[in-house]
Amino acid sequence: MSNRLDREKATVELMIKLYCKGNHHPVDGLCAECRDLLNYASKRLTHCKFGELKPTCGKCTVHCYKPEMQQRIIEVMRYAGPRMLLNHPIIAIRHLIDGFKKSYHDSERK
Repeated sequence: MSNRLDREKATVELMIKLYCKGNHHPVDGLCAECRDLLNYASKRLTHCKFGELKPTCGKCTVHCYKPEMQQRIIEVMRYAGPRMLLNHPIIAIRHLIDGFKKSYHDSERK
Protein backbone atom coordinates (compact mmCIF):
# COMPACT_ATOMS: atom_id res chain seq x y z
CA MET A 1 0.00 0.00 0.00
CA SER A 2 2.15 2.86 -1.26
CA ASN A 3 -0.63 5.39 -1.93
CA ARG A 4 -0.38 8.10 0.73
CA LEU A 5 -4.14 8.55 1.14
CA ASP A 6 -4.71 4.80 1.36
CA ARG A 7 -2.09 4.60 4.13
CA GLU A 8 -3.75 7.48 5.95
CA LYS A 9 -7.17 5.80 5.69
CA ALA A 10 -5.77 2.50 6.96
CA THR A 11 -4.05 4.25 9.88
CA VAL A 12 -7.22 6.12 10.88
CA GLU A 13 -9.22 2.90 10.65
CA LEU A 14 -6.79 1.06 12.93
CA MET A 15 -6.84 3.94 15.41
CA ILE A 16 -10.64 4.01 15.51
CA LYS A 17 -10.74 0.23 15.98
CA LEU A 18 -8.28 0.45 18.89
CA TYR A 19 -10.30 3.24 20.47
CA CYS A 20 -13.63 1.48 20.03
CA LYS A 21 -12.34 -1.81 21.38
CA GLY A 22 -10.79 -0.12 24.42
CA ASN A 23 -13.69 2.21 25.21
CA HIS A 24 -16.92 0.86 23.80
CA HIS A 25 -16.20 -2.89 23.90
CA PRO A 26 -18.22 -3.83 20.81
CA VAL A 27 -19.14 -7.48 20.39
CA ASP A 28 -18.26 -7.52 16.70
CA GLY A 29 -16.38 -4.87 14.71
CA LEU A 30 -17.16 -1.23 15.51
CA CYS A 31 -20.01 0.33 17.43
CA ALA A 32 -22.35 2.58 15.43
CA GLU A 33 -20.72 5.78 16.71
CA CYS A 34 -17.23 4.68 15.71
CA ARG A 35 -18.46 3.31 12.37
CA ASP A 36 -19.96 6.74 11.63
CA LEU A 37 -16.67 8.43 12.54
CA LEU A 38 -14.71 6.04 10.32
CA ASN A 39 -17.06 6.66 7.38
CA TYR A 40 -16.80 10.41 7.92
CA ALA A 41 -12.98 10.35 8.15
CA SER A 42 -12.70 8.15 5.07
CA LYS A 43 -14.94 10.48 3.09
CA ARG A 44 -12.89 13.51 4.19
CA LEU A 45 -9.65 11.80 3.12
CA THR A 46 -11.13 10.73 -0.22
CA HIS A 47 -12.05 14.33 -0.98
CA CYS A 48 -8.94 15.97 0.47
CA LYS A 49 -7.95 18.86 -1.79
CA PHE A 50 -4.24 18.20 -1.20
CA GLY A 51 -4.36 14.65 -2.56
CA GLU A 52 -1.12 12.74 -2.38
CA LEU A 53 0.70 15.81 -1.07
CA LYS A 54 -1.47 16.13 2.03
CA PRO A 55 0.28 16.32 5.37
CA THR A 56 -0.82 14.15 8.24
CA CYS A 57 -4.10 15.51 9.58
CA GLY A 58 -2.44 16.78 12.75
CA LYS A 59 -0.16 19.02 10.69
CA CYS A 60 -2.76 20.16 8.17
CA THR A 61 -3.57 23.87 8.02
CA VAL A 62 -7.07 23.20 6.72
CA HIS A 63 -9.37 21.56 9.25
CA CYS A 64 -12.04 19.99 7.08
CA TYR A 65 -13.87 18.18 9.89
CA LYS A 66 -17.00 19.61 11.47
CA PRO A 67 -16.16 20.74 15.03
CA GLU A 68 -17.98 17.80 16.65
CA MET A 69 -16.22 15.26 14.43
CA GLN A 70 -12.90 17.02 14.96
CA GLN A 71 -13.26 16.62 18.73
CA ARG A 72 -14.15 12.95 18.33
CA ILE A 73 -11.15 12.19 16.10
CA ILE A 74 -8.83 14.08 18.47
CA GLU A 75 -10.09 11.92 21.33
CA VAL A 76 -9.54 8.78 19.25
CA MET A 77 -6.01 9.82 18.26
CA ARG A 78 -5.02 10.73 21.82
CA TYR A 79 -6.13 7.32 23.00
CA ALA A 80 -4.93 5.23 20.06
CA GLY A 81 -1.73 7.07 19.11
CA PRO A 82 0.49 5.69 21.89
CA ARG A 83 -1.10 2.24 21.56
CA MET A 84 -0.31 2.13 17.85
CA LEU A 85 3.38 1.71 18.66
CA LEU A 86 2.62 -1.49 20.55
CA ASN A 87 -0.18 -2.87 18.38
CA HIS A 88 0.91 -1.75 14.90
CA PRO A 89 4.52 -0.51 15.18
CA ILE A 90 5.36 -0.46 11.47
CA ILE A 91 2.23 1.52 10.58
CA ALA A 92 2.83 3.91 13.49
CA ILE A 93 6.43 4.55 12.44
CA ARG A 94 5.38 5.00 8.81
CA HIS A 95 2.78 7.56 9.94
CA LEU A 96 5.46 9.43 11.90
CA ILE A 97 7.73 9.43 8.84
CA ASP A 98 4.87 10.74 6.68
CA GLY A 99 4.56 13.59 9.19
CA PHE A 100 8.13 14.66 8.50
CA LYS A 101 7.90 14.53 4.71
CA LYS A 102 7.38 17.62 2.61
CA SER A 103 3.72 18.25 1.99
CA TYR A 104 1.60 20.47 -0.19
CA HIS A 105 1.83 23.16 2.50
CA ASP A 106 5.63 23.04 2.46
CA SER A 107 5.80 23.33 -1.32
CA GLU A 108 3.37 26.29 -1.27
CA ARG A 109 5.71 28.29 0.98
CA LYS A 110 8.49 28.37 -1.59
